[in-house]
Amino acid sequence: MVHFFKSLYLHQRFFVIVFTLAAGFLFSYWIPWLYPVLWILTVLFLLIVLADIVVLYKSPGITAERILPDKFSNSDENSVEVLLRNLYSFKTQVEVIDEIPVQFQKRDFSYLTKLPSGISTSFNYSLRPVERGEYFFGSLNVFASTPLKLVKRRKKFGKEQMVKVYPSFIQMKKYDFLAIDRKISQPGLKKIRKIGHTMEFEQIKDYVAGDDVRSINWKATAKQGGLMVNQYQDERSQPVYSVIDTGRTMKMPFNHLKLLDYAINSALAFSNIALNKKDKAGLITFSSKMEKILPASSKKAHLNLLLESLYNVNTQYRDSDFGLLYTHLNRRLAQRSLLLLYTNFEHLSALHRQMPYLLALSKKHLLVVIFFENTELENFISSPAKKVPDIFNQTIAEQFSYDKRLMAKELQKHGIQTILTRPEDLTVNTINKYLEIKKRGIL
Repeated sequence: MVHFFKSLYLHQRFFVIVFTLAAGFLFSYWIPWLYPVLWILTVLFLLIVLADIVVLYKSPGITAERILPDKFSNSDENSVEVLLRNLYSFKTQVEVIDEIPVQFQKRDFSYLTKLPSGISTSFNYSLRPVERGEYFFGSLNVFASTPLKLVKRRKKFGKEQMVKVYPSFIQMKKYDFLAIDRKISQPGLKKIRKIGHTMEFEQIKDYVAGDDVRSINWKATAKQGGLMVNQYQDERSQPVYSVIDTGRTMKMPFNHLKLLDYAINSALAFSNIALNKKDKAGLITFSSKMEKILPASSKKAHLNLLLESLYNVNTQYRDSDFGLLYTHLNRRLAQRSLLLLYTNFEHLSALHRQMPYLLALSKKHLLVVIFFENTELENFISSPAKKVPDIFNQTIAEQFSYDKRLMAKELQKHGIQTILTRPEDLTVNTINKYLEIKKRGIL
């Protein structure tokens, strides 16, 4: 009985009729003959409501199922499917209210449809998570009513389902083609002219017009009686590491996504490209201490290890120790490697404090320092100033923006590869830099 009353809800039309009857009884004080008529209508109304309830509960009614993917992709739109089936013998109105995970702070989700008898249907809605971790769905609430629309029956399905939100594997797949087809172009991805060639020998082939005459193999030419050239390929099995700073500066959010999550999504997409290029991809995270260290490997299964490692990376509220990073890399990485360092500097003084360690790293490895433009400041600078305080604030903002560009020039002046990027362009710019380094053969 308790379950019955918990599942029974009154429709809006029910309250309208009750209010109308109550108003009629009030007016019957002045119109006596209306009183018995209202009593007859009230009894008839209650009988209709009772019949409506019996019809709703005599059948299993509506069945529903929520279908979730194995995992969600962070910062991307992820589809959730809901299946509905009408087991009633009549056309019914169905309202679906899903208990979406608390991280989304979405309490107004509702889907309304009319479902003929014996018909199955489905609908999809999308969710965009901005944090990694475990997301718990509550019950799937389905409200069904007869064509009279006096009462509603609620049924609950799919009690507590959990889905994990991983770094953006959708973004990773989006750029996967770059390692396969060099002729495909994508907005934001630039073609890079190859300067010279690497010295990893591939094969000897017949000379054709357009081949580099400097690659002619004279010994093979003498034996074959025709021009033969050496063909080279990009050097492979070179170690490349995504080095992610998890200190307090990476906690800053842009478009609801922390800088750390932008870096993690970029590191995953970049590592996938590197593995497809037959390089060895590794991962290092640090703040005030060394955290995750995943040695570089060229095995394809290594991508799953990278994905699981990146899933649990979180920011710390401490200053990062670049001296510790240098000491550790100097001891652990014997081979010259490509280091993509994801970090952020807001002031020139912060860069100057870490510059000795960055210079020391760049002497032994090919270091690429990646840090971020403050897009909120850029938007503020471009907005019209209406008052004197606005002009003052924009001047300060322009100084901060100028300092960012000055930091990039300071690093480049010391021979350190640099990427100063908007957070949303991070993945594209990182992949471009990697492809440029591979084409130029400077690793």
